[in-house]
Amino acid sequence: MSLYRVLVVDDSAFMRKIVSDLITRDDQFEVVATAGNGLTAIDMVAKHKPDAVTMDLEMPEMNGLEALQIIMNERPVPVIMLSGISEENTRDTIKALHNGAFDFIRKPAIDGSVDINQVGEQLLDKLRIAVLVSRAQSKTKPEKQIAVPKLADRKRSEGTPDKQPEPTAAAGESKRQSKQTKKQPTTPKSTSIEKTASQKPVAADSMKSTTVPSVQSSSVEYVEAVKLTAPSDRNPLLPTKGDKRKGTPVFDSIVLIGTSTGGPRALHEVICTLPADINAPVLVVQHMPPNFTRSLAQRLDAFSAVKVTEAVQGERVVSGTVYIAPGGFHMELAKDRSGYYIKLTEDELRSGHRPSVDVLFESAASCNELRRHAVLMTGMGSDGAKGMKLLRDSGALTTIAEAEETCVVYGMPRAAVEMGAATDIVPLPRISSALVQAVARRSTE
Repeated sequence: MSLYRVLVVDDSAFMRKIVSDLITRDDQFEVVATAGNGLTAIDMVAKHKPDAVTMDLEMPEMNGLEALQIIMNERPVPVIMLSGISEENTRDTIKALHNGAFDFIRKPAIDGSVDINQVGEQLLDKLRIAVLVSRAQSKTKPEKQIAVPKLADRKRSEGTPDKQPEPTAAAGESKRQSKQTKKQPTTPKSTSIEKTASQKPVAADSMKSTTVPSVQSSSVEYVEAVKLTAPSDRNPLLPTKGDKRKGTPVFDSIVLIGTSTGGPRALHEVICTLPADINAPVLVVQHMPPNFTRSLAQRLDAFSAVKVTEAVQGERVVSGTVYIAPGGFHMELAKDRSGYYIKLTEDELRSGHRPSVDVLFESAASCNELRRHAVLMTGMGSDGAKGMKLLRDSGALTTIAEAEETCVVYGMPRAAVEMGAATDIVPLPRISSALVQAVARRSTE
């Protein structure tokens, strides 16, 4: 008997057959139904209550993005998006991840340009993790759930959900400032974190403390809201790309971030609430194939006060700018007489990934002249944990692991905690403010 039930959604009957056959290669899964458009998919989710959904993007009547938003509002279920590699597809895939999709894979190519067996393995891996995470979360959910804001008017016949207003950066900061961090003992072998007493938050720009203020774990209710909701459009109050301030190659701090599954939404939470004047560059590795990282950078840039760009080989690193490692390339922080710059390589995969978080973290381990602040957020596996341990042992001031309760997948952060690599365990809504305060403080050592 199959353990997991899957709904396959695609407007092509041929593609529905291919995807269904790939899924049923594993006898743990059965395809309980298929749908040819988003409108039918919504009805099939309500009728069959599947454990997971595979969703095409481009479909008649109602596309995958529109159906995803309604499903996430009415009956949240893990959704794996199937995407092509066109600019529009990659852009819509990043938006889908931001709006609640669990993950995505490259759509099988009819012309054979994509290895169908490799696609099948990736799809099954992502489905297994999605259903296991979903079931684990359902067991811990409180009886009273935070209601996700309903669409003002579903208008299925029109197929376009109304959009929710984008929360301002100030509102996001207010939520973060109302919570407290869990601080880890300095001994690398300890993984237990003591909760500290509540204290009044200190504004980053007026902070004189030499330690990162502690923050308490988010409530389960807030965590559920974080996982199930997302803003829809660019915040009109943020500066346009042309208005963004130019950074400087002179800085004494640097921020390094690594993430994987669930990363695009986590990055939105962190990057889009950083102030434009943060006096540090931010280097990010998000496990993602080529083309998609460019769309990710463009979307984050549209929502952020800081400049966000896909990293380019040899590019000079400046403060107030976020550099996303391009898919298919490792990214390193390198230095010459003129300052710091981006180094991209196509060296062999690390932990099955290129870009790899470990490669980025290790490259910064020798930069002892910089006040280094590293973060490992939601993601499968352990990529980044060894690199973070190396950073901590080399004197990095801040090494943050995202708290389990806000991770989509508590893999990479768990590995860092168990290895004694993390100085702090911080829930997602507090990571941005913790980084701002860490960069703002001056070392007394």
